[in-house]
Amino acid sequence: MGKKRVASKSGGEVDQGLRAKSLSKGAKKRIDIGVLYVESTYNNTRVLLADKSGNAVCASSSGSLGFTGAKKGTPFAAAKVGELIGEKAVAVGVKNVDVIIKGVGSGREAAVRAFTSKGIGLLSIKDVTPVPHNGPKAKKPRRI
Repeated sequence: MGKKRVASKSGGEVDQGLRAKSLSKGAKKRIDIGVLYVESTYNNTRVLLADKSGNAVCASSSGSLGFTGAKKGTPFAAAKVGELIGEKAVAVGVKNVDVIIKGVGSGREAAVRAFTSKGIGLLSIKDVTPVPHNGPKAKKPRRI
């Protein structure tokens, strides 16, 4: 008849192995003021912590934490990414951050809230989502 396969359902849980692997990489330098870049699309949320000169310190995304498919774009997944980057930031010694948000996804606010829950202060929040000045080319007029 064949082998029986056991299918495991991922019900929005973070893969603990991926989370531990992400946290295990040690910090190389200490910074006290950083820049938090949050890019939130409909399909994923990516968060990057950089120092003031723009050098990346740590980064993560909801896909790298084990979320798949439509779950990657949810606020819950974005919050988990924000918590993870917050823990890494505390390990590096970050006290305050400037936040730069880009994108229109549902995880914009959730990632920032989860990040600040680790006790890191916000200096400013800036939205740099690209907005078209004129939009796409209009359809040609109908000839009747």
